[in-house]
Amino acid sequence: MYSEYSMKVIEHFMSPRNVGSMKDPDGEGTYGDLKCGDSLTIYIKVKDDVITDISFLVFGCTASIATSSMITEMAKNKTIEEALSITEKQLIDALDGLPQSKIHCSVLGVKGLRAAINDYLEKNRSL
Repeated sequence: MYSEYSMKVIEHFMSPRNVGSMKDPDGEGTYGDLKCGDSLTIYIKVKDDVITDISFLVFGCTASIATSSMITEMAKNKTIEEALSITEKQLIDALDGLPQSKIHCSVLGVKGLRAAINDYLEKNRSL
């Protein structure tokens, strides 16, 4: 059943990190569309320009769950600038690859993270 997935993908699917909604996030971003497939919401807490806490809720397949879990691990304790620079390729590499048919799931993770960061930046632009 999982043979097309790396052990890291399976690990993050079976035991995802940072799952759940967040009370009073500093930024919240959603990417995807439930009507046609996967949807991801990422929540962040930021202090002194560093993502100090991050969590997610995702509706999707094995790869969507794994990429959502991994992107939160990659972004946690990074500056806003560092987190914004995370690419789909870096996310795929961190999971030791994805099947070609699931590459789009990395876009979900990166775009969800960027949406949460952009929400945070919009809210704090005038501060």
